[in-house]
Amino acid sequence: MEAFSEGAAPVESDRVPHAAGLSTLVPDRLHQREAERREEAEKRRRERDAQSVLEEQSGFFTASFAREREAIEALLRSEPAQGAEAVSEAARRLQDLQRLLTDSVRFLAPYEVRQAQATLSRLQGALSERRLQLKPKKRFAFTKALKKDPASAPSKPPAQHPPRESSAKGQKEAATSASPGPSCGFSRAEGRALELGPTELLQQDVVLSQLRRCRVRLRGNPNTLLVRDCHDCTVLCGPVSTSARVDGCSGCLLALACQQLRTHRTTETSFYVQVTSRAMLEDCSAVRFAPYSWDYAGREADFQTAGLDRSKNNWDRVDDFNWLAKDQASPNWGVIPEKERITDWN
Repeated sequence: MEAFSEGAAPVESDRVPHAAGLSTLVPDRLHQREAERREEAEKRRRERDAQSVLEEQSGFFTASFAREREAIEALLRSEPAQGAEAVSEAARRLQDLQRLLTDSVRFLAPYEVRQAQATLSRLQGALSERRLQLKPKKRFAFTKALKKDPASAPSKPPAQHPPRESSAKGQKEAATSASPGPSCGFSRAEGRALELGPTELLQQDVVLSQLRRCRVRLRGNPNTLLVRDCHDCTVLCGPVSTSARVDGCSGCLLALACQQLRTHRTTETSFYVQVTSRAMLEDCSAVRFAPYSWDYAGREADFQTAGLDRSKNNWDRVDDFNWLAKDQASPNWGVIPEKERITDWN
């Protein structure tokens, strides 16, 4: 019995340290699991707080945007006696509305941005139409000219045709003022150098359409710019107060500054841009971007008139509506390498 006891004692003594090791190991694991649980709970709390902040910001944007939209629509429906003043106020508030969207893009969902931009485009169109309605009619000048020589009145209608034909063939082919729509820009020209200056451009809605192999210089501050169905053209434009839209173009080079840039159905085109909001692409391919670098006399003054923030330039932040994968870059657009960028625009 005594020998048995002596032989058994070491076994018990060997187990004591092992049990003690388990007793310390188990609490360590429990502490680690508890720490992980708390960390995960804290992470979920932060995510909930962040989501709550985003929802609050989105709600504030939605309410503010709707309120300003209604105010602009009311101004555009104002009586003719208040027309000019109301249009100026509507234009100012529309610029503020664009800035609100620009500052809110980072926390808005893509569909919210798209809806807001569609609303801005609609309001811009309504503003342009209202401006045309309030524009003084030019036909009175022709009436006075006819009254100067009543005897020659029968022969004057055919005499008016040649100037119209020569105007159509001239260097500046502006969109006709006889039909509804913007009256500033160029259309249906081929292989020409076209230019408009500050006086002609100031707060105008400019349209460039159906141009082929043309070089267009717009030195000044337009209100909006639409470039549509132009091919193998160079378009250099000063600061645009609100939005620029490029639609159905190919093989072009464009330099412009604006609050909002929307590009549709355009391919193999290079953009040198300053955009305070993001650039938007839809149904585009092989388009490239670089910072706005075209310079001309009076450019800085035009930036001030346009109200563009020179410190904001999202030239390389492009949203492609045909490429929704967030973990992969869109194959439809890219950045122009620095060594390939134009530095001399003459």
